[in-house]
Amino acid sequence: MELSRKALSIKASTTLAITAKAAELKASGEDVVSFAVGEPDFDTPQHIRQAGIDAINEGFTRYTPASGTIELKKAVCKKLKEDNGLEYEISQIVISNGAKHSLMNAFMAILNDGDEVIIPAPYWLSYSAMVTIAGGVPVLVYTKKENNFMLTREELDRACTAKTKAIMLTTPSNPTGMIASAEDLKVVADFAVEKDLIVISDEIYEKLIYNKDKKHTSLASLGKEIYDRTIVINGVSKSYAMTGWRIGYAACPPAIAKCISSIQSHMTSNPNSIAQKATVAALLGPQDCVEEMRIEFEKRCDYIYEREEAIEGISALKPEGAFYLFIDVSALFGKKYMGVEINSAANFAEQLLDSKKVALVPCADFGMPDYIRISYACSIDNIKKGMDRIEEFVKQLN
Repeated sequence: MELSRKALSIKASTTLAITAKAAELKASGEDVVSFAVGEPDFDTPQHIRQAGIDAINEGFTRYTPASGTIELKKAVCKKLKEDNGLEYEISQIVISNGAKHSLMNAFMAILNDGDEVIIPAPYWLSYSAMVTIAGGVPVLVYTKKENNFMLTREELDRACTAKTKAIMLTTPSNPTGMIASAEDLKVVADFAVEKDLIVISDEIYEKLIYNKDKKHTSLASLGKEIYDRTIVINGVSKSYAMTGWRIGYAACPPAIAKCISSIQSHMTSNPNSIAQKATVAALLGPQDCVEEMRIEFEKRCDYIYEREEAIEGISALKPEGAFYLFIDVSALFGKKYMGVEINSAANFAEQLLDSKKVALVPCADFGMPDYIRISYACSIDNIKKGMDRIEEFVKQLN
């Protein structure tokens, strides 16, 4: 039996694999600290949960329109106007089963076989897999730490070919935690307009910003020309602690929205009806819950960065948003732990999990094999315990 060559070429998510291994160790009684998964540890706010319960009790449990309810699309339009200065009609909004699904829909709607997508590295590992699944070719651009891992015009010029169709952009960034300034975004916008490219802008972490000198700017807000070629991707998983509810959305030009809606109608019928009602409550209801979570994440960010900087041999930029610390461990390569040489971030992560029971993500699949990613979407107590163990591990290298 021959299986799909494309399917066989797709590697499983490193993040989910490490998370699963950590869960197995916990289930066997090990005291594991997991910094792997990018999932808020807060409960979904009460008023949002109640909206879901009310939807069930009111019998809102049947099919909805394939691209989402009118009620939720209107709520998304209101949010985009008030938060991002973006005007969209409901015909330009497609509600999907999470922002990841929205991204996959977008790639399937715009790519023909062989079309290239520029992806700045480091990047969330699923981007390149999605491009491949949709028949495209991921073109990785290795950005520099001294540029805060932002794309430069020179890097874009080198990566662009006659086959380039789109640019993938994410801000705040997973895994770096860096935020693109309006100036950074203008570089991408001007290039996309000049080369007639589409930009997919993943803005899922927009509410989680800690640097008071930075703010989130949506790429599509930089003028009509870039608005007309931008697919804005967002959702409620990160900002509202709704990862399991699986609601994301795309805001895009009408022709692209129509394509996405058609694709989704055949693949999933519609997003979950109950979760759509809960998302309306999230977007239109009180927002103090979001700020409370943001403040707590900021405290964790400050603490974990301070701890990381005190450990000799590793280094990072202080995150400005999201909830990840992106750490360069290459200065430790060549050292040994219990006779085993550390020669890559993957090896570092493996030895750390085996010996100290701390799970984190090595970033070769994010385009940066010298780096690890720590998620601080966990309690301060867990962060302290985990950083104590990492510090002990590094001190024991020789």
